Amino acid sequence: MKNNAIFLDNDETELLNEIESGEWIDKPLSQDELKIYQNHAKYTKSLQEKRQTTIRFSVSDLAIVKAKSKELGIGYQNLIQALVHNYATGKIRLEA
Repeated sequence: MKNNAIFLDNDETELLNEIESGEWIDKPLSQDELKIYQNHAKYTKSLQEKRQTTIRFSVSDLAIVKAKSKELGIGYQNLIQALVHNYATGKIRLEA
């Protein structure tokens, strides 16, 4: 059977105790605070957007990438996207 235990940090535990005991009071955000959080949310969402771009590859490199993507059973554009993402996040590095 799967263990569904939830582990809370100190702040979460304190909040849960206040809610359960009826001590917690909901305080609406001010307009300034609301605007700040909305801007953060818009920025975070914008980071997830995908943009179309054009990259020129040599014919032989593109043929190799397409062949490897076929071996993996994924589209070559998805393979290129995964490679760029892994490089950008530091999961793969180029040798100098």
